Amino acid sequence: MAGLLCRLLLLCLAAAGASSDLVLEEVRRSLDLSTHLAKISAELSLSNTPGGAAASTFLLALEPGLEPRLAHLGVQVKGEEEEENTLEVKETKVKGKSGKFFSVKLPSPLAPGAKIRVSVEMVFTHVLQPYPTHITQSEKQFVVFEGNHYFYSPYVTKTQTTRVKLASRNVESYTKLGNPSRTEDMIEYGPFKDIPPYSQDTLKVHYENNSPFLTITSMTRVIEVSHWGNIAVEETVDLKHTGAVLKGPFSRYDYQRQPDSGISSVKSFKTILPAAAQDVYYRDEIGNISTSHLLVLDDSVEMEIRPRFPLFGGWKTHYIIGYNLPSYEYLYNLGDQYALKMRFVDHVFDEQVTDSLTVKIVLPEGAKNIHVDSPYEINRASDELHYTYLDTFGRPVIVAHKSNLVEQHIQDIVVHYTFNKILMLQEPLLVVGAFYILFFTVIVYVRLDFSITKDPAAEARMKVACITEQVLTLVNKRLGLYRHFDEAVNKYKQSRDISTLNSGKKSLEMEHKALTSEIASLQSKLKTEGSDLCDKVSEIQKLDGQVKELVLKSSVEAERLVAGKLKKDTYIENEKMHSNKRQDLVSKIDNILDAL
Repeated sequence: MAGLLCRLLLLCLAAAGASSDLVLEEVRRSLDLSTHLAKISAELSLSNTPGGAAASTFLLALEPGLEPRLAHLGVQVKGEEEEENTLEVKETKVKGKSGKFFSVKLPSPLAPGAKIRVSVEMVFTHVLQPYPTHITQSEKQFVVFEGNHYFYSPYVTKTQTTRVKLASRNVESYTKLGNPSRTEDMIEYGPFKDIPPYSQDTLKVHYENNSPFLTITSMTRVIEVSHWGNIAVEETVDLKHTGAVLKGPFSRYDYQRQPDSGISSVKSFKTILPAAAQDVYYRDEIGNISTSHLLVLDDSVEMEIRPRFPLFGGWKTHYIIGYNLPSYEYLYNLGDQYALKMRFVDHVFDEQVTDSLTVKIVLPEGAKNIHVDSPYEINRASDELHYTYLDTFGRPVIVAHKSNLVEQHIQDIVVHYTFNKILMLQEPLLVVGAFYILFFTVIVYVRLDFSITKDPAAEARMKVACITEQVLTLVNKRLGLYRHFDEAVNKYKQSRDISTLNSGKKSLEMEHKALTSEIASLQSKLKTEGSDLCDKVSEIQKLDGQVKELVLKSSVEAERLVAGKLKKDTYIENEKMHSNKRQDLVSKIDNILDAL
């Protein structure tokens, strides 16, 4: 009868797709229920029965009810020197069985009769259900966990122990299979002997758990890479307290006065940012949230985030946090080949749970041949284009999604791409070109008349301005004649050559007459235009006549001095007087010219 049962058991194992030669000699399982996560770790002693074939893989099974709750599964093998090596895990299917199965590749084939020690770590989310589901502000929070007394496996388990760690010593009830022992916040089950494959027996614990039941319902993480030395990171976070829903009103007075009021609520939490983070901001739709503190440590930047109100069960909040990072710490290149190595998701709070995560990585404009290496499976969406300052054809954006993440998912993702460095000149050239076009447009606009109809008044003003400019030029030129004639008089006094003086006087008369005639003609044009500037030009003409008279007097006295008809002292005195009068007249002319 026993032999028949053994044959049936072997046939069942073969039908299930599991190797009948593998046996779990010993299973030491631990359930950590001290937070809002269920962390299950198991130390397995796996053996291959003598006479069978070598096994290169073994199966891990997951109960059908826990499939959507599994966030992380990791398997490690311990070597002779207690070194842990992570094993490759792939999801597989077993014919005729429901639930999830995973194929674990051993570091080397397990020979018949050999044993290996394997460590399995599993993290489940949203398996602790508040009971009661609604509590008042003054009540404590109790939760219920339902699991399996046995390690769910496709193999025979010879012996198994289970240790359950709770959040407190206050336990309402728990299942008592095998007469478990309890000490403080610990419950120990077993040892259980000779457990058949796929054994299930409900393990249920109802206990007090006031740890923060925070859940990130939605999170968008945007990483914008610039080859000018900066990486901008911005995270938009939607938080919800998924514990027992607050029943009744909220009293701020009781909350501040009584230490145990709202004991399961969340006042604040700490976010760990990279050590190189700078220009950190924390805000929401209203604006900057000032109830936060930043602490710079040697290996990280610790930010205490305090929402505008404490979070009770069912309450939500939304905020945005951002910072800048130096690109040289995360961006590597060899020629035109670039690799960006950053975390896919970063630390938000201890024991974090993220229901839905969207990561957008904005690469520089011109990045091509994009390839992503992820430490775990992610869902790549179609790449997008992002336009910002000085972009022409848009920056490529990598979009990736993943759900049900925990702290074990805080790992680096590597993005490989190629980028031609000559494209870095694009933005400076665009700036230079924009300024060139702007200045050229202003020049054209100022110098050309784009009016459709003529403005007689504006034309008259422009004509008067043009005539006035000509008058200024001619008057200054005429005043220059006097300076040249003074030079001729000085030469005459030195050389006593009367021909030099006569030549200078003749030149003065001819050029002065021509300039005066032109100024008079312009004066008549101003009068025709009806401008009152013609009176000022007339005054200039009168003053200029007086200046000319003084110049000629000076030349006459110079002749008398040279001929000996005038004493030198008298000449010097008269010359000084004529010079002062002449200077006064020239000053008056200059003042009128400035007014014009």
